[in-house]
Amino acid sequence: MVGLPQVFKSFGMALVGTMHPRMLWLSFRPFLIVSVLWGCLIWLTWTPALETLSIFLTTSVFTSWIQEGLVWAGFENARAWIAPLFFVMLIIPLITISLLVFIAFSTVPSIVKIASRQSQFQDLECKKGGGFFGNLIYSLWSALICLALVMLTLPVWWVPPLVAVLPPLLWGWLTMRLMSYDVLAKHASSEERDLLLQKYRWPLFCMGIVSGMLGAVPTFFWATSALALVLFPIVSFIALWIYSLIFVFAALWFSYFLLDALKELREEELDQALTVQSRVVDMELPYHG
Repeated sequence: MVGLPQVFKSFGMALVGTMHPRMLWLSFRPFLIVSVLWGCLIWLTWTPALETLSIFLTTSVFTSWIQEGLVWAGFENARAWIAPLFFVMLIIPLITISLLVFIAFSTVPSIVKIASRQSQFQDLECKKGGGFFGNLIYSLWSALICLALVMLTLPVWWVPPLVAVLPPLLWGWLTMRLMSYDVLAKHASSEERDLLLQKYRWPLFCMGIVSGMLGAVPTFFWATSALALVLFPIVSFIALWIYSLIFVFAALWFSYFLLDALKELREEELDQALTVQSRVVDMELPYHG
């Protein structure tokens, strides 16, 4: 039966599978593409973005108190690094969400294909309940919701209890939605996908939170370390590859779990159909008493 044992079993299989050279390449490819795109964008917008953000932080009634409070607390050099720090804080969620969406859209199908080659999944029929445009719309809509939640909660990310809670919850929710849909897009029908997502809602959410907690480690260092601010380009590339590797691991974890759940669902439906058919045959047989 699919449940907590299968969660741990698929976790172990995904952990071992992530170390395969093919999986390492699948984590490096999206990291490289997203890094180049965001690197060019940051390089082109760094100076004007810092100038605009500095003016906003200084003149806005909503944010001027932050700089004044830092100066009052003894951080006289706050004016020099407060704008770069806020820029980094704003750009991190955008980079992370774009990377996750890119991996879900371009890399997860390859990961599912590799996972489905396991002997226990080779007989699974592909019912193709999700298509290209459905996947695209679902991914973008989920990313927009997550981005809105990030922007709403970003001001309280620095509160000590919440900085360890909010990022894992947000990344976990987005990871669960994207990975679950993409893993089942090829093999499950839309009805089977909805049934599995409802039946295993909490195990999948917990898997997403664990993945989000793993992804929150580079987020925490990236957003709070002075070294990360000084060496932003180098640290950002390293953290981005860690993100990519964690997302590939999450995709493999969700693949093993959901493919096994789909296999069990179809076996249960087959057993029920055979039971009903057997009862019908028994009722139609003449009684010789």
